[in-house]
Amino acid sequence: MEAITTKGWGLNAKLSLAQVKSPHLSDDDVLVEVHAASVNPKDWKLNYHLSVLLTPVTTKFLPPLFGDDLAGIVVSKGKNVSQFDLGDRVYGMDMRLRTASLAEYTSINQGRITHIPEHLSFQEAACVPLAAQTALQGLRKGGAKAGSSVLIIGASGGVGTFAVQIAKALGCQVTAVCSTRNIELVKSLGADEIIDYTLGDFRASAGTFDLVFDVTSHETAKSCKKLRGDNGYFISTGGNATAVLGTFFHRAKHTALIKVESYKEDLDQISQWIAASQVKVIIDSIYPLVDSQAAYERSRSGRSQGKIVIQIKS
Repeated sequence: MEAITTKGWGLNAKLSLAQVKSPHLSDDDVLVEVHAASVNPKDWKLNYHLSVLLTPVTTKFLPPLFGDDLAGIVVSKGKNVSQFDLGDRVYGMDMRLRTASLAEYTSINQGRITHIPEHLSFQEAACVPLAAQTALQGLRKGGAKAGSSVLIIGASGGVGTFAVQIAKALGCQVTAVCSTRNIELVKSLGADEIIDYTLGDFRASAGTFDLVFDVTSHETAKSCKKLRGDNGYFISTGGNATAVLGTFFHRAKHTALIKVESYKEDLDQISQWIAASQVKVIIDSIYPLVDSQAAYERSRSGRSQGKIVIQIKS
């Protein structure tokens, strides 16, 4: 089957389309014909650097290491699979090791996926798993509930667009931080207040919140100290060394990093919000599988609004 691997070594390595072995199907797995996947910052912060070292050596006996989100059709299933049938449209991800969704086919545990809502396209569904579950699990870890005041830093990106909408679905009062060019987008997601970070240091003047949710991974508990109420939470997606080390060494109360996992129950809840039009998918751009390198570069630019999709099957 065709899948994305790396060509070349070190800093000169590029994503490339190649022929690889089809994935192994375990008893609790389904085999999915992948129609679409999407890009997350983790893909180039971790997957790409890992694969630059390993993929040229391991592609003969391991699946590709690229892509977490997937949306597609069940074409085969293991003997223990009871929740899905052949032909079902499904979406999800698996963080153990990778879903390897930048491929024509991938196998995934039945507990990591759910059925795609009827009105969602494969491209839209592929945007949901990692970003929306990160948003939901981060808000949950931060104690978000009806009436909570929530500040979302990075509201126009993949996780941020979902975080604003899910926080509103939970009944929170949402203040969103974004740049000038993204104000209209974030406003359309339902944010109650919007802060334009290009106008000055909002961390000193925005007030206090029950939850500060930094989905950019640029802030730390210390840098956001003035934004938190007496019992306020600081939650970070922890996507770089600054966020990880800053949170580790600043052991403040109610401070945590998010390690997202995929659960059918969480995907089902998100699907309910999508079906009820409380959550919508924002697509920045769509790339064919062969242009996965360009999709990664778009993500690395930090300029995307919402999610970047990779189209695998027309």
